[in-house]
Amino acid sequence: MNLVIAEKPSVAQSIAAVVGANKRQDGYMEGGNFIVSWCVGHLIELATADTYEKRYAKWEYADLPILPENWQFSISKGKEKQMKVLKDLVNRKDVTVITSATDAGREGELIFRLVYEKISCKKPVKRLWISSMEEMAIEEGFQNLRDSKDYDNLYHSALCRAKADWIVGINATRLFSVLYGQTLNVGRVMSPTLAMIVERETSISVFKSEPFYTVQLDCGGFTLSSEKLQDIQAAKTLCKTCDGQSITLYSVESKEKSENPPKLYDLTTLQREANRQLGFTAEQTLSYTQSLYEKKLVTYPRTDSRYLTSDMANTPAVVKAAAGFFMPQGIELSISMEQVTDNSKVSDHHAIIPTMNVQGCDIASLPFGEREVLQLISLRLVCAVGESCRYGETIVKANAGGAEFTAKGKTILADGFRCIEKLYLTMKKEKPQEDKEKALPKIDQGDSFTSKAAVKEGKTSPPKHFTDDTILAAMENANNALEDTDRKGIGTPATRAGILEKLIKTELLERKGDKKVKYLLPTTKGISLITVLPETIQSPQLTAEWEEKLKLIEHGDLSPVSFLQEISEMTVSLVKTYEVIKGADALFPSTQETLGKCPRCGNDVVENKKGFCCLNKTCGFALWKDNKFFTAKKKSLTKSVATELLKNGKVKLTGCYSEKTGKTYDAVVSLDDTGDKYVNFTMEFEVKKK
Repeated sequence: MNLVIAEKPSVAQSIAAVVGANKRQDGYMEGGNFIVSWCVGHLIELATADTYEKRYAKWEYADLPILPENWQFSISKGKEKQMKVLKDLVNRKDVTVITSATDAGREGELIFRLVYEKISCKKPVKRLWISSMEEMAIEEGFQNLRDSKDYDNLYHSALCRAKADWIVGINATRLFSVLYGQTLNVGRVMSPTLAMIVERETSISVFKSEPFYTVQLDCGGFTLSSEKLQDIQAAKTLCKTCDGQSITLYSVESKEKSENPPKLYDLTTLQREANRQLGFTAEQTLSYTQSLYEKKLVTYPRTDSRYLTSDMANTPAVVKAAAGFFMPQGIELSISMEQVTDNSKVSDHHAIIPTMNVQGCDIASLPFGEREVLQLISLRLVCAVGESCRYGETIVKANAGGAEFTAKGKTILADGFRCIEKLYLTMKKEKPQEDKEKALPKIDQGDSFTSKAAVKEGKTSPPKHFTDDTILAAMENANNALEDTDRKGIGTPATRAGILEKLIKTELLERKGDKKVKYLLPTTKGISLITVLPETIQSPQLTAEWEEKLKLIEHGDLSPVSFLQEISEMTVSLVKTYEVIKGADALFPSTQETLGKCPRCGNDVVENKKGFCCLNKTCGFALWKDNKFFTAKKKSLTKSVATELLKNGKVKLTGCYSEKTGKTYDAVVSLDDTGDKYVNFTMEFEVKKK
């Protein structure tokens, strides 16, 4: 029997339908020579620090750095049942081979390998590597299964990434949280991303807008403009000199130019476009595209390539099917596949395109977000294989008052792919953006005009706030100093959206704006964190270099041991050399009254609307005000009760109600915290009241 392990139930169902595993069981499907099961995402994860030593449950400066020698792994909470299903299936005697069918990428490889290692399996493994969930793609994938060993370096890269994130995240978060008295989430990719946003906001806040002036000469049908002038008096003098004068054009130069069709989408460019056009966050776009992939409507989303391979013979048919969403029947399509085909620029997966399943697809039945993203992907494919937009550009020049004046005009000669975009906008009932450069009237060198002069004032603009679109671009190109590499970014296409959401979840960033344009702005806490973080942690350049080294590990050109050694040495140095910034109390003022110390991690416990909670959001300790233990006894878990429990571990309650007898009694209630989601209590009875 061949046991196929997918990443999600929906993917497993698609595979099972192709291989004939039609009999549904608890946690898997079976039929013929196949068993198909799934992982439900990350089933196995790196163990928490207190797994190594119980004392690590409390955050203490003296315990840092925490650097595991023998890494341990644990089953993700709530996924124990599916892990047992997989273990039982792997150990079945009739299972002779296992096929890894998790997502074909770094994280997908890690998901399967950790399960395989946790079970201590020795059975041979094959790898299903596909870029589409179409039946034909799955069939071809099974006909071309590869040995799992071919992907060992990919696994080593993924595991190194996870361990590096653990080392930096655990140690830096604890270090700065303990030193500054509140939970400060620090991460290998999170912190440099936050630093770029804080730096941008600083640039905006210190920016001083300066006026500038241009002299405009209205020549009746077109306008000539001077260079920008800083001095208003100089502009007025030039304006007075030129007004009413005869202006002779000494140069009229016309050229035919072309604008090439856009490239296909990789994940990052799709996320950026969806943010610009639709206001979707990076996380939303990834979610919608992943769902479309699982519905077999688009190809694999987590790709960094914008090209197709030469063996994709059915793509022209896909182009025609995709065009059906927004182009009337009968319009002839230009399909130039060579524009989007380059085997050398496709590594793991080709660009994101629709599949043949879009033909006849009832797009109106899709959820709004998925529908919009599918239309964007379809539009891009049809445009990318289309013709260039050809236009004529005319630049005219004249001298007046000792200054040079210019005008520029543009005339569309052939719309090319722009025609397709117009059809798309018509379908969406939107107006195309008007070209900033209008066509000039017919003019020739030597022509003269009587000018009407005026001074036009402008102001220099500050840098713009980051949006999902622009921060993704900044993350992708975070280190332009690495000139000998193709990939200079921090994070990967698959992880960048999650990084942004985590920064928001940990209250270091916030999104503000209207429905379509939302800006990513640092919170006061985020700005304060970057103020105290050393350069080694917040440097986009250093993190980009680490990402490049992970790529080298993936290609077998760097030892995982040396990479992790570098990460560990940096962490040791950080803990040993970092000194608290003077004036930190002003940066991280306490806004809540501290009731006591958390018995689990040692952080402060404060009151909120629902209870008394540890400030360390990863800890989970809380005394809830509506606690059933107290309400059953007609008592309240008040602020004073919580304070006493935190201080002494117990509190004396009087007048407790007995549901059994209807009488009241006094008792000493003690904390019995086992570390689970809810805190338990025990009672010692005192003398009952009559």
